[in-house]
Amino acid sequence: MGEVVATIKLMPESPEVDLAQIKEKVSQSIPEGTELHKIEEEPIAFGLVALNVIVVVDDGEGGTEKAEEIFGQIDDVASVEVVDIRRLM
Repeated sequence: MGEVVATIKLMPESPEVDLAQIKEKVSQSIPEGTELHKIEEEPIAFGLVALNVIVVVDDGEGGTEKAEEIFGQIDDVASVEVVDIRRLM
């Protein structure tokens, strides 16, 4: 079984949300079997900035589900969506 790189987009509830606090909570809540690669900011519109959390997970059933579930429980995160998955060679 190989590994994949997944980009998970976290959309904050409003432009006033403290992104540094969300980044810290993401870093602290990475589930077992998931490796945090980096967190990038993506401007959306009207001051709203999404966070793209890039993780490495095993290429198996339910690879990103645990991370998605945990990230969705973080305060001030309105939505969680996997936007890209690529196989590591």
